[in-house]
Amino acid sequence: MTPLLAARALAAAGLALAAAATAAPLAWITNQGSHDVSVVDLATRRVVATVPVGRSPAGVVAVPARGEVVVSNADDDALTVLAMQPPRELARLTVGQGVVGVDASADGGRVFAADWYRQRLKVFDLPARRLIADVPLGRAPAGVAALPDGAQAWVAERDDNRVALVDVARAEVIARVPVGQHPFALLLDTPRQRLYALNVLSDDVSVIDTRSRQVMATLKVGKAPYGAALADSGRRLYVTNQHDDTVSVFDADRLTPLATLRGFGYPEGIAAHGAQVLVVNWMDDDLSLLDAASGQLISRVPLGRNPRGFGAFIATPPDLSLARKETP
Repeated sequence: MTPLLAARALAAAGLALAAAATAAPLAWITNQGSHDVSVVDLATRRVVATVPVGRSPAGVVAVPARGEVVVSNADDDALTVLAMQPPRELARLTVGQGVVGVDASADGGRVFAADWYRQRLKVFDLPARRLIADVPLGRAPAGVAALPDGAQAWVAERDDNRVALVDVARAEVIARVPVGQHPFALLLDTPRQRLYALNVLSDDVSVIDTRSRQVMATLKVGKAPYGAALADSGRRLYVTNQHDDTVSVFDADRLTPLATLRGFGYPEGIAAHGAQVLVVNWMDDDLSLLDAASGQLISRVPLGRNPRGFGAFIATPPDLSLARKETP
């Protein structure tokens, strides 16, 4: 190998190492009070960027397939689309009044947003930034859980005490399931073919069999359950309880309670990645990082004002260096 080729090989190796070093998962957490998003590096457990968005951001979904993050801005009636690398605003999509719940298909082709006051589910072609479906819903639609292929999505119709299944191609609700009082957040458990609906007034979680579309169990939790996540390789179900400052932990296979964790400050959003669970504390303006297997606190990370993190907010950015090739 000539000295020039050797130098190029060393440079390429250095670029690969640098790319690997930056491929850590990131948490994208909405701060409703400071109108921005905190980007937390899960490897270093610190905020690495703060990105301004629209007013009162609440819902969020990270879309690693596109290297984007979609944020709902409740007081701007819009979605903000962010780039992951480098973190910045790319576009705004008009939705409707009081948009909170948002989700996306696994390939990032479709994004779903619930229009709270006009009672609609808006479905966008995310790459084209174009509305493709506008579906009437029941009262106060909140959380959204899209099926991986994006053909359908579940929506919590909060004030009707039920969840609705929307078919995108037909642009209509094809099924409804009664649940507890005021369902807000939804979590889809695809391997077990379940949907978890968190009922903020009855202080419980309705577990729905998505095949039969029937409630198969009801889990008692703390006051005002807000967010849920599957952790520890899917073995544990974590649920945040706003008004108790607690987190309930269940065996996800047996649906039996394991623990009630304390020491949070009005916990809202929650997500899991690897061995970590992230709990967003609205009142404390910070993030609690927990060990997924034990629930023990690892560290706390300061965030912006009144953080919410309502949605699937963790993703590893795509490795942009793979698109670059060495010149001969």
